[in-house]
Amino acid sequence: MSAPGGARPGDPRRPDDPATRACFLRVDGVPLHVRTEGSGPVCLLSGGLGSSWFDWDLVVPFLTPYRTVVRFDRPGYGLSAAEPATGRPAPTAAGEADRIRAVLDGLGLREPCTVVGHSLAGFHVEAFARLHPDRTAALVLVDGSVEPGARPLPAPAARDLAARAVAGAATALAVPYLLGPTVRRMTARLSTVRREDLAPEPLVRHCYRTGRALRALLRENTRYLDLAAELDGLRRTRPLPEDLPVTVLAADDGRHSGRTVVWLAEQRELAALLGAEFRTTAPAGHLVMFDRPDAVAAAVLDTR
Repeated sequence: MSAPGGARPGDPRRPDDPATRACFLRVDGVPLHVRTEGSGPVCLLSGGLGSSWFDWDLVVPFLTPYRTVVRFDRPGYGLSAAEPATGRPAPTAAGEADRIRAVLDGLGLREPCTVVGHSLAGFHVEAFARLHPDRTAALVLVDGSVEPGARPLPAPAARDLAARAVAGAATALAVPYLLGPTVRRMTARLSTVRREDLAPEPLVRHCYRTGRALRALLRENTRYLDLAAELDGLRRTRPLPEDLPVTVLAADDGRHSGRTVVWLAEQRELAALLGAEFRTTAPAGHLVMFDRPDAVAAAVLDTR
């Protein structure tokens, strides 16, 4: 599979650059873009709703002297292929946990791994830790999603079909091509205290003007409460190992607004629920990886 248009030999973001040990792994029939860098104990970084691998770019240099860092794009995001248009179930927490395991297996990395999830991916990595405790060395939630007492919504198949249909119609009208990168940049700017999207502009254009990215985002968003409810069930039936290091890192934008106070309280409650170490970092927006990559790396490195 070729690199994005405009990439040149020696570009560190080329997916086939041997210096970055990037590749495509076929997981459940879908080619996933995977990058492996550094050396040492393994940690895997998984991004939130709509994220691509390069959203972790500022964190990785802090980690690679001490860790083997794995990043991958879920189907439809980044450089990964989209799932087939029909015949695939809607996303689940258990399914995403199994996808993480399959990525690690495909890389031949079978030792226990530190799993790091941002926002929605906090559900995914916590599910991984609960379903695959023998493969988990530590769990780090970076401003992870919190939905206490969530209940699954009715008609999941119909909702997933509707998400696919909306994405298909928007793609036919060239909406992602015309507006996708702009919406991505606006969202990122609103999610950082510095009010800028630090992702490389050519990669944003390449990855966010596609219908596959929109379809992936809508399908995940449609299933958000279902995943939260599924995870609540796992918390009751699949406890975390008693000795597992768990860290909850919460973003504090420093504004002392009511919204910030509530968010930090929810993150503290999540940490208490998981028996986790609770940390805050300020000033930082929801994209903590942009505002405080050093704090994200420290949360990972301090788990051992």
